[in-house]
Amino acid sequence: MNDTIALASASSPQGTISLVHIVLSVLIFIVIFFGIGFLLNMLLRMTWLMAIIYPIIVILIIDEVKIYEYFTKPAYAFKLLGTKVMALHTVDVVILSSGLVGAIIAGFVMKLLRKQGYQMF
Repeated sequence: MNDTIALASASSPQGTISLVHIVLSVLIFIVIFFGIGFLLNMLLRMTWLMAIIYPIIVILIIDEVKIYEYFTKPAYAFKLLGTKVMALHTVDVVILSSGLVGAIIAGFVMKLLRKQGYQMF
């Protein structure tokens, strides 16, 4: 049974990633961003803050442009960002999307806990 997925694009060398790595990466991203979102919700009492901030974190993960270049050279920075987003593999999109799922789950859990009467900080 072949449990690897071949990845190839013009911008990166060909490689393989196993199904085990994909599943573990998805679980890790869900847990990490659930935890960060839960802690931010407890400390700042802003239920959906992590879900709003998460796209900025994804941009920082996939982009190689410095943050200040979005203000000094916006055409160049956003063009490069678009190129990077379009070059993402399906596996990358699934893994990065799982982080957003974790942040959204944290928001729902926090709302549920507050509804049940738990007062955190």
